[in-house]
Amino acid sequence: MVNSFLKYISFEKRYSKHTVSSYQSDLDQFQTFIRVNFQASELADATQLMIRSWVLSLMDDSLSSRTVNRKIASLRSFFKYLLKREVITKDPTSKIRSLKTSKELPSFADEQEFSAFLDNIRFPDSFEGKRDQVILEMLYGTGIRLAELLGLKALDINQNQSTIKVLGKRNKERIIPISQSLLEIVNVYIHEKNHEFSHDQNSFLIVNKDGGQAYPMLVYRTVKKYLNEVSSLDKKSPHALRHTFATHLLNKGADLNAVKDLLGHSSLAATQVYTHNSLEKLKSVFDQAHPKA
Repeated sequence: MVNSFLKYISFEKRYSKHTVSSYQSDLDQFQTFIRVNFQASELADATQLMIRSWVLSLMDDSLSSRTVNRKIASLRSFFKYLLKREVITKDPTSKIRSLKTSKELPSFADEQEFSAFLDNIRFPDSFEGKRDQVILEMLYGTGIRLAELLGLKALDINQNQSTIKVLGKRNKERIIPISQSLLEIVNVYIHEKNHEFSHDQNSFLIVNKDGGQAYPMLVYRTVKKYLNEVSSLDKKSPHALRHTFATHLLNKGADLNAVKDLLGHSSLAATQVYTHNSLEKLKSVFDQAHPKA
């Protein structure tokens, strides 16, 4: 049943490969747990007691509440699937509660410091240097996710309209405008890329040293390497640049719905977390400037 469930969330629900892999890992881990501790070989035989015991064991292993909740969510989805297909008659996760988590605001860079960083950064005069520049500028300039950047191809760039077509979560396409300066940086890189490797419009934009599609760790290492110079950024990751993109837009007065569309969020609630950062800035300005503050 696990395989059929994974096919269901892959092709019908259109979950990303990363999400499907996480679900599979969580289910495999839970199955191993109940086999060792309860001599239960089938996931469909799992009980509420078994699930509670697993959650407690995860907490004993000092996993974060967020991680444990993700694993609980994996089980919920799986048993909901079994219930819908009448493999089971009762959902053992129905009374399993998620753990309380502290609300962590997204990490983002100070606008002035980050602007100075981008103006003064010096990339190596090589193919890798130009690629590194595109990675940083594209993540900050468009707010796209890591997986979306890795999936970009040359044909996804509309030179006339200065836009990129992005394939987001659950295969949802969206069009994002890019600045003329970013387009010029991308075009210089594409020229260098075509010189290094065969010219192919179907090839991925970000490639490794052999011309193949870049892997996530390559982007992570690139981002961390350069962002070490930005002291106001707590987390040096591709997603931190997405947070920075959204926060800087809102700080400049961008419409929340517009930012939602740019980020590819399915609901406004996911975007509203960035308003907390903007509110903190407003409070700071108020405290400094208002006579009665």
